Amino acid sequence: MYDKLKGLRIGYALTGSFCTFEKSLRQAERLHELGAELIPVMSENAASTDTRFGTAAEHIKRLSDICGRDVITTSAEAEPIGPESLTDIMAVAPCTSNTAAKLAGSITDTAVTMAVKSHLRSGKPVVLAIASNDSLLGSARNIGELFNRKNYYFVPMKQDDIIKKPASLVAEFDMLPDAIEAALDGIQLRPIIQ
Repeated sequence: MYDKLKGLRIGYALTGSFCTFEKSLRQAERLHELGAELIPVMSENAASTDTRFGTAAEHIKRLSDICGRDVITTSAEAEPIGPESLTDIMAVAPCTSNTAAKLAGSITDTAVTMAVKSHLRSGKPVVLAIASNDSLLGSARNIGELFNRKNYYFVPMKQDDIIKKPASLVAEFDMLPDAIEAALDGIQLRPIIQ
């Protein structure tokens, strides 16, 4: 199992859903242990904001330690990903509603959106691990737009608190390796929303 991950070059990007960073970083560790090579990217917001979930410096250091390389944190650093064919697949985990909206609108104004755009120029797959409190409200149309785009795949997601946050969706981060392998074969795991 996970034979496709050995030696796979994964662009591993984090955006600002800070409450899911621990889940995401555990999956980065898992992918590394499974033999993938990770190229780390963080949005400028994710790389500069201290929260109750940890400091920016702590997150950057941990991701860098997992990947064994410096974290890309600017658009200028992310731009060569496509032209130099640095990645086989890109995973944005977590992917906020803000980032999903930018991707749906082809807006490139962060290190992560630049990394995805640069990676997509070769028609390679992108896996999104959505984490947003308004996925089923204002962000639903942007996520729906990406559902219909070629080369975009989603980690299956669920409503994390149907009483207090009825519009929230969060990816099942434990399914990230499966979603990556499926995306390599052009398959979207189902059900997308549980």
